[in-house]
Amino acid sequence: MKNKIIKSTALFFTALFFLSSCNSKKEETVVTEIEPKTETFLLAKEKLTTELRLPAELSGFQQVDLYAKVSSFVKILKVDIGTEVKKGQLLIVLEAPEISSQLAAAESRLKSMEAIYTTSKSTYNRLYETSKVEGTISKNDLEMASGKKNSDYAQYQAAIAAHKEVSIMRGYLEIRAPFDGVVAARNVNLGTLVGPGSSLPLLTIQQQDKLRLAVSIPELYTGYLHQGDEMSFNVKSLPDTFKATIQRMSGALDLKLRSERVEMDVHNTKGNLLPGMVAEVILPLNAKDSTFVIPKSALVNSAEGTFVIKVVNHKATRIDVKKGREIDDKIEIFGDLNSKDKLVKIASEEIKEGDDIKE
Repeated sequence: MKNKIIKSTALFFTALFFLSSCNSKKEETVVTEIEPKTETFLLAKEKLTTELRLPAELSGFQQVDLYAKVSSFVKILKVDIGTEVKKGQLLIVLEAPEISSQLAAAESRLKSMEAIYTTSKSTYNRLYETSKVEGTISKNDLEMASGKKNSDYAQYQAAIAAHKEVSIMRGYLEIRAPFDGVVAARNVNLGTLVGPGSSLPLLTIQQQDKLRLAVSIPELYTGYLHQGDEMSFNVKSLPDTFKATIQRMSGALDLKLRSERVEMDVHNTKGNLLPGMVAEVILPLNAKDSTFVIPKSALVNSAEGTFVIKVVNHKATRIDVKKGREIDDKIEIFGDLNSKDKLVKIASEEIKEGDDIKE
């Protein structure tokens, strides 16, 4: 019996020792748990090359709406939609009977005033020659003849101007092509009454062998594009990728969109591109100088601002920055930073100013 008690006591103390050993090991495990290290990296500069995709619009390099200058009727219509025209080609002949009557009247008056002036000029010349013989012609008669000649000359010049004006108006009855192109729209038929009050143009002419590609560049990216830069674009209706070169930049921002209008010339030799098409432009954004580029995880966007966490003497320091371009998992930043500054790679708002950083 005594031996059993001794054995039971021994087992009790053995179990107690085992439990206390487990607890001590557990405590040791808890105590020996090491706080995870914070991953950092050294800030460096690099040239970030990205591309920007923006919608753009194709239009005819030249486009004009042709209207009637005078009230008239369409007498002859020589073209229709899709007709290719040459500069100076006659497109429409208009008819205005009152213009023809005015022209005939102007011609008659011109001939009449020409005859009157010729007569008065001849009379003055004869009197002038006769007056060289002293006492034959009075000075007053000579002056009156001179005045009559000058008055008739003024009337003659007025008749010339009136005839020219009516002739010009008569010329407006012939509508001609201002440049080589294609008739893109026709809004009249034979006999249509047209004039300055017409809301629609007679014809719309477009130059389609050369097109104008216009795109609006957001303010953030205007500094990366320059005249002469090559870019590519495509349209939904064609599988090909086309090339174009920046020819013109407005040099100012649109007040509504805060963007700069950039234009490129497209040589449409095959004629497969049409004015009015919507294109997607791929603009290369190549920086001239190297800039600071960091992983996106190192940038914190919060209500307090946009910042990175710089490690100085194992302490966290928040540095306010501005964002630039983004590509994949990298982002361009600008701020009070220097090369080889140590930044936290995975930053968050939980890391406060002055917190210890274990690396």
